[in-house]
Amino acid sequence: MTTIQARFQLDYGDFKLDVDLKLPGTGITVLFGHSGSGKTTLLRCIAGLQQAPLGFLEINGHIWQDSERNLFLPTYKRPLGYVFQEANLFPHLTVRENLHYGLKRIKHNSGTVKLEQTLELLGISHLLERMPGHLSGGERQRVAIARALALNPEVLLMDEPLASLDFKRKQEILPFLSRLHQQLDIPVLYVTHSQQEVAQLADTLVIMEDGRALASGPLSETQSRLDVPLAQDREAATVWQAAVAEHEADYHLTRVAFAGGSLSLPAVDAEVGTPLRVQIYARDVSIALEAPTATSILNVLPATITGIADGRDGQSVVQLRLPRMAEASQSVGNRCDQVGDQALLAHITRKSALLLGLQIGMAVYVQIKGTSLLN
Repeated sequence: MTTIQARFQLDYGDFKLDVDLKLPGTGITVLFGHSGSGKTTLLRCIAGLQQAPLGFLEINGHIWQDSERNLFLPTYKRPLGYVFQEANLFPHLTVRENLHYGLKRIKHNSGTVKLEQTLELLGISHLLERMPGHLSGGERQRVAIARALALNPEVLLMDEPLASLDFKRKQEILPFLSRLHQQLDIPVLYVTHSQQEVAQLADTLVIMEDGRALASGPLSETQSRLDVPLAQDREAATVWQAAVAEHEADYHLTRVAFAGGSLSLPAVDAEVGTPLRVQIYARDVSIALEAPTATSILNVLPATITGIADGRDGQSVVQLRLPRMAEASQSVGNRCDQVGDQALLAHITRKSALLLGLQIGMAVYVQIKGTSLLN
């Protein structure tokens, strides 16, 4: 399996970066954390824009830095694409000319990303003759992404590419990023402090704080860890990979299958088999000791308690795991099979946890009161 290995140590006095990460060589890895947590510094070290005195970087078998051997590949020799917060297009060049600028760098590059494929994925083929001044913010950023991909990079680095966009433009560009996520073969390292972008884009999540990686792993597993701040947050949620299993037209519902069973959602305009992401907020999950026999909640699933932690304001955070069901796993496909049993969080009152006598290892039932469809 291809991987990214990144070990960096640098000391600015008031800030220290100290990370040792082994990441998948495919999919989108999101570096998440508040401002000053070290996300961008880590990305710049990977790009070679900053040289950590102690560092090692290997991208899918190619070593770009090894301080023990005094090896450091400068940025211009690293086959990477970099997308910044601002598009930084050349204002005097058309979109087509911006995209072709610098292509001489890849004369001998063996990358697999084709410009035509990128134009189609990002929906910008009709913009080729326009000048940057006549593009919306979302269109400019899509062109910037296409320009980075035109170099056929071995890795794509994205530093808060949506931070300068308003809500409407963010909603415009996120579906295109999701499409890239599904169809590109190269790894993407994506910096953000937005939980929405984490939920919609991440395959792997790295949580950064004070220059260190607090946690790293598959999205749903990392989101549900009780030892990281995300689980305590009022917006705490887990994201499940699912697929459309059937439509119940009479009830305007769609059943989606995941590795632990299935959920009924408001009708989704998608063909059976379409992959989806479903986000479940911890506040929308309740717990029962027995299967409810009379309830308006459609989504009731068996689960096992795997962790309990005290939260804020009299709240308990309960970590749960749903057993795999073979039929549902086959419906979702291999991508979900890799996740294992499905993780879930519930925020309930501490009083409820005590009255129910909740303990680790206890078999319970979860009632999922609401879900959000992410793509």
